[in-house]
Amino acid sequence: MLEFGSKTMNHEIRYRFATAQVAYRFANELKHWPVADVKTSLLQGGSAVKVSYRFDGIGFDYTCAELDDLAAKHGGSEMS
Repeated sequence: MLEFGSKTMNHEIRYRFATAQVAYRFANELKHWPVADVKTSLLQGGSAVKVSYRFDGIGFDYTCAELDDLAAKHGGSEMS
């Protein structure tokens, strides 16, 4: 989700995991994540996680890359 007319953008990514337990571990790890301030919510009976954060739109989105790496560590993948 992008918000136009401002310098920062709201960004949302959804990740799918094998079980709700693994998805919850991923979401719980993000509660105290040092990389960026993110908000999470469980989706699809708990087996998916939506992650929201703000991005300034300048340069490479390192938060997205770090989220992808963390999700992969938990066996998750980005949903289309």
